[in-house]
Amino acid sequence: MAIFGKNGFIRKQEVAFAKKLLVWKYEKSGIALPDEAAILDHAKKVVEDAHMIAKKSGSNVLEILKNQIKDIKK
Repeated sequence: MAIFGKNGFIRKQEVAFAKKLLVWKYEKSGIALPDEAAILDHAKKVVEDAHMIAKKSGSNVLEILKNQIKDIKK
C-alpha cells in the first residue's frame, strides 16, 4: 500500500479527518446532513483544495482543512 499520493494512506486519513469535521460542523450548525456519498465527495474536494493551497503558500494542510471547514455556513 502506498503511503503518499492521491490514493495513499495519508490522503485517506486526511479525507477521513475532513469528513469528521464536516459532519461535526453540520451538526453544530443544525443543518441536515447530506447523504454519505455527498459528504465524502465534499471531504475529498476540501482535501484537494487544501493541498493546492498548501503547494502555493507552503502552509500546513491540516490547518488549511480546519480553516476551510470553519467557513461552512454557520
